[in-house]
Amino acid sequence: MKPIAKSSKLANVGYDIRGPVLDKARQMEEEGHKIIKLNIGNVAAFGLEPPDEIVQDMIRNLPHAAGYTDSKGLFAPRKAVVHYCQEKQIAGVTVDDVYLGNGASELIAMSMNALLDAGDEVLIPSPDYPLYTAVVALSGGTPVHYHCDEGSGWLPDLADMRAKVTPNTKAIVIINPNNPTGALYPDEILRGIVEIARQHQLIVFADEIYDKTLYDGLTHTSIASLADDVLFLTFNGLSKNYRSCGYRAGWMVVSGDKRHATDYIEGLNMLASMRLCANTPGQLAIQTALGGYQSIKDLVAPGGRLARQRDLAYSLLSQIPGVSVVKPSAALYMFPRLDPKIYPIEDDQQFAYELLAEEKVLIVQGTGFNWSAPDHFRLVFLPNTDDLTEAVGRIARFLDHYRKRHST
Repeated sequence: MKPIAKSSKLANVGYDIRGPVLDKARQMEEEGHKIIKLNIGNVAAFGLEPPDEIVQDMIRNLPHAAGYTDSKGLFAPRKAVVHYCQEKQIAGVTVDDVYLGNGASELIAMSMNALLDAGDEVLIPSPDYPLYTAVVALSGGTPVHYHCDEGSGWLPDLADMRAKVTPNTKAIVIINPNNPTGALYPDEILRGIVEIARQHQLIVFADEIYDKTLYDGLTHTSIASLADDVLFLTFNGLSKNYRSCGYRAGWMVVSGDKRHATDYIEGLNMLASMRLCANTPGQLAIQTALGGYQSIKDLVAPGGRLARQRDLAYSLLSQIPGVSVVKPSAALYMFPRLDPKIYPIEDDQQFAYELLAEEKVLIVQGTGFNWSAPDHFRLVFLPNTDDLTEAVGRIARFLDHYRKRHST
């Protein structure tokens, strides 16, 4: 029989967060091994449940949620997103500018599919959340990675971003707060990005899914609140701030200068209609979530569970010889660096395999986030303090053995 091959469009598409190392972990679990998973921000797997009022509201409305909705979504949750945009000082947003989706991920893919032709370029951070690189390539575009500087707390290098703009560049992606680094961008960096977009007539795609998962009393600025003469697409949802990953409830807001984007918005509307609508039960959670008690504040406050786990993971990793890490200001992750002089890693996916095999700890290698050198990995600090202490202890033990094996 002639082999059936995957599409050539997938040749340069990867998503290592759920990639080959995870497949090996699943095989080991089937063989009876217990794996500590630090690879994915699936909050429910770590006992972080959604607010009860969201669950109860969905249960009450479920009997009436069997039908399709408007392709952009129900009016009430879209109106709640408009109110949220007003709180974030994003001007001029109406209900018609809001699209609900099966999580923000669906809308990110939809926004790129509607925009890109072959040869179009999109500026994406390095390291990135790999969905962006994947969907740009799958949409026929070319991902171009701008550098985020570890020495400045993982902030975007505006000079590098500016240098990588070409006549083919259509858009800039920012992930703020950032996954995988936990960086939170100050207003001066955001204004610098807006100025680059303004000068080159670029769209700004802003992923703000962690905008309430902030530590140390910090606040988040939506980049779309800083200008009205640039086109912005802002993505958010319930998965992280409201611990509701599986509900697949996200939204996309089109704001700023829409005068020259009529055709693009028509494309967004067409793709929204083609998928019929987002799941109705998930939509029904949005209004209650945005209007209710914001329990995420308790988790990130000093002494709150997420804040304690962040501080613990940072402290434990910092004590390992040859490991340095920028303390996250936001989100659920950190992106430690392994000193190449002490850890001469040539293939960081193989490094992740070896850690999994020897210590039963699952992480994602740095190159899985389109970081060019094999000297970083992402750690999720969602496990409770006991499990986190055990996990980082196993990593430290593995690294101790690794140093000894590779010492000269």
